[in-house]
Amino acid sequence: SNLPPRIMAAGGLQMIGSMSKDMYQIMDEIKEGIQYVFQTRNPLTLVISGSGHCALEAALVNVLEPGDSFLVGANGIWGQRAVDIGERIGARVHPMTKDPGGHYTLQEVEEGLAQHKPVLLFLTHGESSTGVLQPLDGFGELCHRYKCLLLVDSVASLGGTPLYMDRQGIDILYSGSQKALNAPPGTSLIFFSDKAKKKMYSRKTKPFSFYLDIKWLANFWGCDDQPRMYHHTIPVISLYSLRESLALIAEQGLENSWRQHREAAAYLHGRLQALGLQLFVKDPALRLPTVTTVAVPAGYDWRDIVSYVIDHFDIEIMGGLGPSTGKVLRIGLLGCNATRENVDRVTEALRAALQHCKANL
Repeated sequence: SNLPPRIMAAGGLQMIGSMSKDMYQIMDEIKEGIQYVFQTRNPLTLVISGSGHCALEAALVNVLEPGDSFLVGANGIWGQRAVDIGERIGARVHPMTKDPGGHYTLQEVEEGLAQHKPVLLFLTHGESSTGVLQPLDGFGELCHRYKCLLLVDSVASLGGTPLYMDRQGIDILYSGSQKALNAPPGTSLIFFSDKAKKKMYSRKTKPFSFYLDIKWLANFWGCDDQPRMYHHTIPVISLYSLRESLALIAEQGLENSWRQHREAAAYLHGRLQALGLQLFVKDPALRLPTVTTVAVPAGYDWRDIVSYVIDHFDIEIMGGLGPSTGKVLRIGLLGCNATRENVDRVTEALRAALQHCKANL
């Protein structure tokens, strides 16, 4: 998403030492911001020096050991990636595979928990490859009843739709900097509950990755009340920007941000349907507010539509990703981009693209 002026200005500040007193203060302020957007009070909250993929890998390599049972909601590309990483670790991975557009019910998950007795369940809250918003209420309580941890990907949903870490019983939550937070890509936010911490800190084997070892990272981020030791050189400039983005969303208020995205998405859905386009996710309650998916119209090549919009209007929309490739167009309304003015711009661009491509059929 576009960077607001304050975040761009923050990224232009002078470099300071990554282990200086001032940097530690910035890191502490970032942790407070993460606790706010995640709606948690748990202290094991920090930043991973890498994108959302890196946070997913950090969660899995720290929690899972070879032979652990791992249940995965694979209804899009991010569940597929979780399956891949789990297999590389040597976990016994059990995918609950659904076609693009599908979501999971409490009953379906309970059947998987009873059958496979996993130590960890993975769900994607905002599946950006399909535009599905996965309901989360009740899943934390269900997992804990079966002595299973709940891991949630909120890269595409954080800041754009209600999410309550503690209230919903989520054990591990991660997100990225570049979506509704409007910060540059390259850093990710992650949280671990006390239950997750106990699993990680009592493991029999060291995590495969030193760079992503949460014991080291927790110390470096001041989460363990011990003197901080050097672990790796953090991306100082990116953290300046992330801190500013967290300050902006705190000033706006989460509820206001959620409402902004909900209203912009509803307006977009109406404009798209007025163009004769079909929304890919049929149930309005399951549509992700930040990323809207549209079925590629019959007879059209999605590449032609995407190319025309970027070439003639300087607006970037995307085709499908992973299992939704060739099936959908994806339109992101994230953070400061989630406005009626931008909806009007993108729908007029789509109107022109469809007319142009139809003339060339």
